[in-house]
Amino acid sequence: MEHRDKAEGHPLGSFGYCPRCGAEGFGVWDDRAKHCDRCGFTYYMNSAASVVAVVINERGELLLSRRAFEPAKGTLDLPGGFVNLDESLEDAVRREFLEETGAAVEIVRWLFSLPNRYVYSGLNIATTDSFFLCRLAEGAELRPSDDVAQLMWVPLGEVNPGDIGLTSIRRGVERIMRMNLP
Repeated sequence: MEHRDKAEGHPLGSFGYCPRCGAEGFGVWDDRAKHCDRCGFTYYMNSAASVVAVVINERGELLLSRRAFEPAKGTLDLPGGFVNLDESLEDAVRREFLEETGAAVEIVRWLFSLPNRYVYSGLNIATTDSFFLCRLAEGAELRPSDDVAQLMWVPLGEVNPGDIGLTSIRRGVERIMRMNLP
């Protein structure tokens, strides 16, 4: 297959050299891949896995966080983040929640997933965000940590999705608000 030379708008557009042999000529192969003419290496950009913890307390309040850093610094968010290599989605949601809140969480059930684009270090990273309904572990005390500036409980019916900075989280919260969750 002959590749196109133009890489503008391509998810790997900023990669001009082959990561295997270092040669120029690392050109667009298709909508999600680049190919090296010299060594034959083809690299596909696939979606990165990420997780989101949805915690609703007995008063019907949703746990929200305020982002401490870019992207979307200062906007509202839900606890969560990227899945590490060799880590399950379930282990990732527990780890991310602990890192961001200082508290343990128990998974009740998986809710749904949404595609997203997450700009980080100038790259537009495609993610698939898995939303999990969770509950705080007995005796858990919340404190913002890691990339979270603030934690707050907001009545689910009073959440303003427009205050949420990341597209998939905003779409997820809108969906959660339409669901009949405990």
